Amino acid sequence: MDLDAKVTFVFNTTFVRPAKFFLSGFSNMPNVKYYYVFLCFVYIITVLGNVFLLFIICLVKTLHTPKYLIVFNLALIDLCGSTALIPKLLDTFLFNRRYIVYRACLSYMFFVAFFAGLQSWTLVTMAYDRLIAICFPLRYHCIVTKNAIVLMLLFAWLFLLSLMALIVGLIDRLSFCGSLVVQSFFCDHAPVYRLACNNTSLNNIMAYVALITIICIPLILIFLTYVCIFTALSRIASREERLRALKTCTSHMILVTIFFLPLLATNIAAVASYIHPNTRMINSSLAHTIPALLNPIVYSLKTGEVLNAIKTFFKRKSAPVQENS
Repeated sequence: MDLDAKVTFVFNTTFVRPAKFFLSGFSNMPNVKYYYVFLCFVYIITVLGNVFLLFIICLVKTLHTPKYLIVFNLALIDLCGSTALIPKLLDTFLFNRRYIVYRACLSYMFFVAFFAGLQSWTLVTMAYDRLIAICFPLRYHCIVTKNAIVLMLLFAWLFLLSLMALIVGLIDRLSFCGSLVVQSFFCDHAPVYRLACNNTSLNNIMAYVALITIICIPLILIFLTYVCIFTALSRIASREERLRALKTCTSHMILVTIFFLPLLATNIAAVASYIHPNTRMINSSLAHTIPALLNPIVYSLKTGEVLNAIKTFFKRKSAPVQENS
C-alpha cells in the first residue's frame, strides 16, 4: 500500500461524522416542563407583538422613515430568531425528541447565531440614528436617508451571513468519535465543537471571533455613541431640551440593556469562573427569547410616534362604523 493510500485509509477509519446528536437540556431540574410552557407563551406573545409592529409600520405612512426602517428590521429579526429557536426547543423537550440529525443540528446552530448577531448590529444602527439626530439635527435628513440605512442593514446581513456560514462550516471538518451528548438546550457552537476528537483550536478562535463580533464591538460602538450624545447634550443650556432629546434615546437604551446584559453576564461568568450548566442554559435561553418579546412592547409604549400611529390607524378603521351608526 503506497503512502497516499495509507493516509486515505487512516483518515477514513478515524474521521467520524455522526448521524445524530443528543441534546441534554436541563439536568435534574424539577418541574422543568413549566419552564418550557413559559417559553411557549413567550413565543406566542413574541409573534403577536412583532407581527403587529410590522403590520403598523407597513400600513401607517408616517412611519415610513429611516428610523422605523431599522425598527422594522429589528422586529423581523426578532420574529425570525424566536422562530428559529423556540418551536424546535419545545418539540425537543416537551415531546422528548432529543436526537437531532447532524445537518439539522448545524442549520439550527447557524440560524440562532445569525439572528442573534443581526439583532446586535441592528441596535448599533439604531445608536447611529440617535447620534446623528442629536449631534447633527440640521443635517439629519441629509445623512440618515432610506438608502443609507438600507445599505447599512444589508451590509450587516451579508457580513453576518458569511461569518456564521464560516463558523458553522468549520464544524464539518471535525471528527466526533466520542460522546454525542450536547450539553445545551440547542445546538450551541461551543458545546458541539468541544465534543470533537481532533484539533479544535480553529473552532475555538472562531468562537472568540463571534463573541467579539456579536457582543464586544457592538457594545463598544454603542458606548462611544452615547459618550458623543451626552457630550452634545451637556452643551445644551436648557434642562428641558436636554431631557426632551434624551427621551428619544430611552427606548434604544432599554433595548440595549435587555439584549446585552444577560449575554454579557453569562459569557463573563463562563470565562471567569465555573457556572452550572442549568444556570448557563437558563440565562442563555432568556437572552435569546426575552428581548424579542419586549422589543415591540418597548417601542409601542415608549415611542410617541408608534403610539400615535396605532391610535390613528384604529380611528381610521372605526370611522366608517361610526358614520353608519
